[in-house]
Amino acid sequence: MEERELYKDLYAELEKYENRGVSIRLNNQPASPMQIVTAHMVKEENAYMRDYVWEEIVFHSISNS
Repeated sequence: MEERELYKDLYAELEKYENRGVSIRLNNQPASPMQIVTAHMVKEENAYMRDYVWEEIVFHSISNS
């Protein structure tokens, strides 16, 4: 898959979470799907890992800050 397609898929995934009311954060600050994707595009060549924790019925994201 082309890199551009990966970013489009990431954006679509994050947008779905946002539309479901999931709080999306970057460095412990609220962030839009576009802000997350942009930050991911300019990052160094490190692996990207999504961190989530189920707590009752609520999905929480864990920040790496």
